[in-house]
Amino acid sequence: MDSQQGGAGELSSSPAHPPSRYESQKRRDWNTFLQYLKNHKPPLTLSRCSGAHVIEFLKYLDQFGKTKVHVTACPYFGHANPRDPCSCPLKQAWGSLDALIGRLRAAYEENGGHRESNPFGTRAVRIYLREVREGQAKARGIPYEKKKRKRATTTAVSAASGTQPPGGAAGDDSSGGTTANVGTVTAAATTNS
Repeated sequence: MDSQQGGAGELSSSPAHPPSRYESQKRRDWNTFLQYLKNHKPPLTLSRCSGAHVIEFLKYLDQFGKTKVHVTACPYFGHANPRDPCSCPLKQAWGSLDALIGRLRAAYEENGGHRESNPFGTRAVRIYLREVREGQAKARGIPYEKKKRKRATTTAVSAASGTQPPGGAAGDDSSGGTTANVGTVTAAATTNS
């Protein structure tokens, strides 16, 4: 019986769970952005940071990108799978930038920033991300279509009535939802700053 009590005591004194992958990435992204502001010419404080500075940061990150984005003069412009290599630049993929901005928006507010003054949520940043998405879609020949999500009420009503929603079985998520491709967007930026 003493061994069982000792085991329970060990469990309660064990360290807290390590942060999730998302939380770790958010912390790295936040530290990278703060380092970027510190290295900015002239140095910037967070309180003076605007949406324009956020866009400047996103453009800076393009140098660490891994996604081939064809220029309009390239013969592979608009082709998803070119058969030969070309000299078009590598950039950050739109999905990576979008996920990065989401993490930085959350980190800003968690670190005492006010939602109303969040530079990561400005209209200019949203417009920039939309332009990147559309530009990359055209250049790479990959359409970005917004996925339709199933409404919870439709599924709940269908489940209650015993009928299946159109497009698949109840609980089938083949036509809705999104998957986040959370990469290490700023790992190289952190080490090179």
